Amino acid sequence: MFAIVRTGGKQYRVAAGDKIVVEKLDGEAGSSITLGDVLLAGEGSELKPTDGLTVSAEIVAQAKGEKVIVFKKRRRHNYRRKNGHRQQHTILKITAIGAQEKKAKAKKADAAPAEAAAPAAEA
Repeated sequence: MFAIVRTGGKQYRVAAGDKIVVEKLDGEAGSSITLGDVLLAGEGSELKPTDGLTVSAEIVAQAKGEKVIVFKKRRRHNYRRKNGHRQQHTILKITAIGAQEKKAKAKKADAAPAEAAAPAAEA
């Protein structure tokens, strides 16, 4: 299954297990994040509805991009300006797309009440 998500003003095509580099997002390495702005989702050539669909990802690292040098000059006016910039990036690993994560959570939630009911039946 794949999805098109929008973050940082850009759009990315992602699938489970992919690693992408996006604009800086809050969080530390190892923490989970949810991307809620899903524009398109599908499997193969079939498209699926995107209402309520989310993409979960894990932050691999916070990093800086390549250095960009901005140099301005006007001939014969003794005007020179040099400036550098390094963009902040976040590297994400996509863990699940929408329904895959919900099914996993549902199984855990169903198992917990069943275990809680078993000791009550013994008493």
